[in-house]
Formats: sequence, structure tokens, C-alpha cells
Amino acid sequence: MKVDISLHGELAGVPDLARSFEADGWDGVWTSEVDREPFLPLALAAANTDRVDIGTAIAVAFSRNPMTTAQVAWDLQRLSGGRMQLGLGSQIKPHIERRFSMPWSQPAARMREYVLALQAIWTSWQETTPLSFEGEFYTHTLMTPTFDPGPLPAGLPPVFVAAVGARMATVAGEVADGLLVHSFTTPRYLAEVLEPAIERGLRLSGRSRSDFTTRYQPFVVTGVDEESWGASARAARERIAFYGSTPAYRPVLDVHGWGELQPELQRLSKLGEWETMGTLIDDDILAAFAVVASPDDLPAAYARRVEGVADRISVPAESLGRETATAVREALAVL
Repeated sequence: MKVDISLHGELAGVPDLARSFEADGWDGVWTSEVDREPFLPLALAAANTDRVDIGTAIAVAFSRNPMTTAQVAWDLQRLSGGRMQLGLGSQIKPHIERRFSMPWSQPAARMREYVLALQAIWTSWQETTPLSFEGEFYTHTLMTPTFDPGPLPAGLPPVFVAAVGARMATVAGEVADGLLVHSFTTPRYLAEVLEPAIERGLRLSGRSRSDFTTRYQPFVVTGVDEESWGASARAARERIAFYGSTPAYRPVLDVHGWGELQPELQRLSKLGEWETMGTLIDDDILAAFAVVASPDDLPAAYARRVEGVADRISVPAESLGRETATAVREALAVL
């Protein structure tokens, strides 16, 4: 099982941070597209390390077209010598349409075609064959030698698809190399809903589970005193409530019998009542989504939560701190 850490902070500090994470023994450094562009830090990390994987968890797919994503991932695969892991997520309709001013429709079908288009572009470059991809959402039929970057010695980068719903998980199983398990996922939901969906996709593509990788990072609540513990718990409750307000994420709550909470969370979100939303996440819900433990107990608790749950595990360094994150990694290393 590989253990990753989140790559965070200002761009100027990324080279030193990536080098230190590699020296500490982490298997991968991953970025996320929240308030920062996800690919620039990976270029710096790739140029300043030799061993660790670099990955996006996630880059927003539908804010870009397949060609632009193909190009940047290709460059990072070349720069890193084959260590690039391209993780893609769909985001939700309001962000795609209103934040990125891009089209939104049929997210699972669109993501399936997006990944197939990426693979067609990459195959054209890798095998020097004509580019001929025509789909419902994307069409790529022109690739002249001037714009062909040429083959990669390391081969094509693997593609991970982020999913909360079963339909997107089936798409991941059919066309991608792995699934990025959303933090708004409980081990029960992963086992009862997502894993069977992955298997359906794998059967469609004629592959086995050994050909596929799942990656997971649960929420964490910890603190050295009452004040820091309270702040950590509030932050986790509000984040869980934020995700729980999304109608498409209700099936996760439904598995546990909490589905009726979703409409109320959605109503409060429209009013901007973020703190109030967090108060609706009780201790049972918090414990289902988060590892809740003191810093001393956290490594063992984290290991118990993720053991046997996923193939690849991530640790949130920015919220845990370097020392605690390292202790968690060491606990995971023996699994």
C-alpha cells in the first residue's frame, strides 16, 4: 500500500517541501484544485525529486478540454520520468457553469468520454498514429507534426477519476486506472456501493480488480487541547455539512439512514448558514466520516480506519502538522 501526502503552501516553498517529503519516505505528493492551480506545484515537485509520485486529487476536468489536460499531463509525465498520476474530478454544475463558464451535462457520460478522448490523444502521440476521436461531447481529429510532442519513454500516465456516486465509479472502473475516493465517503459506503460499481465497470472493460487502484483520505479530528480540538471538530463538521448539502451526495447519507438531513443542509447552504449547518453533524455522523483521536492515538486510529479499505492512502499534512503526519505514515507502513 502506497502512502501519499498533500503538497500545499506557496509555490516558492514547493521545491524544498517536495524534497523533504521524498527524503522522509512518502510515496507520493498530490495537489488539489481548491484555491490554487494544481499543475504548477507538480512541475516544481517533479523537477526537484527523483522517486515520489506526483498527482492531482483533483484537477477539475470539465473546466478544461481533453487536449489541454492531455498536454499538461504529458509534459509532467516527461518531466518526472513517468511519475505523473492524473486525477480528475467533475465538480458540480454551479461551479462549472458559473465559476468556469463551461458547459455541463450528463457528468458520468461526459467523464467517460473525456477519459477516452485523453487516451486517444495520448495514443496518437505515443504511437505516431492519426488522431481520430469523435464523441458526443468532444471531437479531436486534427494533429499535425508541429503540435505532436512525440512519444514518452515512460509510457502513458495513469488516470484516476474521482467519484461519490455509483455511476461515476462504474465509469472509473470501465475507462480509468483508479478511483479517487472522496473524503465524503464512509468505509461502509465504499464497500457496499462504490466497490460493486467499480467491479461493474471493470467487467465492461474486461479487466480485474488487480488492474485498478483506489485512493482514500478520510477527514481527521484531533487537537492537543480543548481549543484546538474544538476548532478541528468544527472544521470537519462544517466540511461534512457542506458536502452533505449536495443532492448528488445524498446516497452516502442514505446508506446510514441520514438521508433526510440533506434537504435541510441544502436549504441552509442557500442562506449561507455554514456554521449552523455544521451543528447538524452530530458525533455519530462525524465518527462515520472522520478519524477522531488525540495526536498520540491518531496514528493507530488512522491505520485502523483505512486498513483494507483502499489500495493507496493519503495523509493531510496541512491539517495534522509534519510530526503527526509522519507518525501516521509510519503506522500505515506496517499494514
